[in-house]
Amino acid sequence: MFDLTSLDFLWGVSSSAYQIEGAWNADGKGPSIWDNFTHTPGSNVKGNATGDIACDSYNQLDADLNMLRALKVKAYRFSISWSRIFPTGRNSSINRHGVDYYNRLINGLVASNISPMVTLFHWDLPQALQDIGGWENPSLIELFNSYADFCFQTFGDRVKFWMTFNEPTNQAWLGYGSGDFPPKVKDPGWGPYRIGHAIIKAHARVYHTYDEKYRREQKGVISLSLSAHWAEPKSPEIPRDVEAADRMLQFSLGWFAHPIFRNGDYPDAMKWKVGNRSELQHLATSRLPSFTEEEKRYIRATADVFCLNTYSSRIVQHKTPRLNPPSYEDDQETTKEEDPSWPSTAINRAAPWGTRRLLNWIKEEYGDIPIYITENGVGLTNPKVEDTDRIFYHKTYINEALKAYRLDGVDLRGYSAWSLMDNFEWLNGYTVKFGLYHVDFNNTNRPRTARASARYYTEVITNNGIHLPRQLVEVPALHLLPPFIFFEGGVEALSSLRTLGRVSAVS
Repeated sequence: MFDLTSLDFLWGVSSSAYQIEGAWNADGKGPSIWDNFTHTPGSNVKGNATGDIACDSYNQLDADLNMLRALKVKAYRFSISWSRIFPTGRNSSINRHGVDYYNRLINGLVASNISPMVTLFHWDLPQALQDIGGWENPSLIELFNSYADFCFQTFGDRVKFWMTFNEPTNQAWLGYGSGDFPPKVKDPGWGPYRIGHAIIKAHARVYHTYDEKYRREQKGVISLSLSAHWAEPKSPEIPRDVEAADRMLQFSLGWFAHPIFRNGDYPDAMKWKVGNRSELQHLATSRLPSFTEEEKRYIRATADVFCLNTYSSRIVQHKTPRLNPPSYEDDQETTKEEDPSWPSTAINRAAPWGTRRLLNWIKEEYGDIPIYITENGVGLTNPKVEDTDRIFYHKTYINEALKAYRLDGVDLRGYSAWSLMDNFEWLNGYTVKFGLYHVDFNNTNRPRTARASARYYTEVITNNGIHLPRQLVEVPALHLLPPFIFFEGGVEALSSLRTLGRVSAVS
């Protein structure tokens, strides 16, 4: 079976269950909160789209495996639908059809020498558990642990890379702060912190279950996938802007990373800002909950690797916002903007240089931990099959990630492109396309077609880096892996890199 220590750099692609599987009520699957949300009028999903069919991956497993083999990826990150294997969210209701689907997927990946990277929770909570209060109910921690335990026991002989949660910052804010996502709770001053607190405890519980019951035999790794934009101070010479940029990162990435990778507790910037503003709001206690000393010890060091989803950057400046009504966003005391000169996409403006800076920030903040980029990609509204703009995006972002690895000593171990194919893109429905493969959603059979970006990504994987024209000078490489090749730009850069001898070629 896969031993990650023996694998080279993990080039992969990502997806998630609700976004691709379809078959929302097939073969005994229970409804999730996203099923019910998209079936409810006024959900604000563009085109009133649903994931009822999506890419029909539940019925098109062979097509998905063929795409993955054609891409020559070494890893596939996907999520398990909790309600597909436990229709009521509890292990008293195991749906063998759902279990069989994931067994076939995992077996197909292993047979193709593709490492499964499995996310246990990618936002699609079983509706039956939302009906008892969802993540606001303390019993969810043990119910999530029971579900995870079943997955470790059932799939862990072949799955060696687990992620408990995907982007808990977005789950907490969009689901419980702004209320844009299900369960549509609009409680911006308290809700996100309350849910984040529960997620951290649930993650730690599952980590310890894996550590104590399965790690010795299965020899896998477990973490969670966190998301962040890079935060660039608007005026680097102004200390308040520099502090504001760091504060934005602490409130997004540090919210979950600091307890897990540092000391079992929230970042000081969060504790101080939320506590101070709560006091000014004449509240008896901080809106940010606190952990007991025992909980801090239990939470600390509950991840083996650092998994990062990142797409863009923000220009950040300090501001003093209104005190009331209380809000997680106002607690940060920042303004965030994108530079209009950055290339625009359907969702964010592209700022590849921020990736290198973010990777370095993680290294400085949390130590020399192995890092995997588990999502990075570009959403486009009407991409052509010859999607040169997506190729440019991936080329420049991968380039910056490899600079962090080669030049800065960041322990980067893998990169997964989002996404394998066009899919249901949450509130954007099917209007935004992230796929290396085009999916025809107007055709009942959901045929898949490789875009030019798919062929390009296969080249990157085959070369273990970015291939450059042969006429460029070769520089001796001091590498632990086969050579990464990337653009650094300029005669001075070429000269300094030639001296360093740390890459194979530059232009």
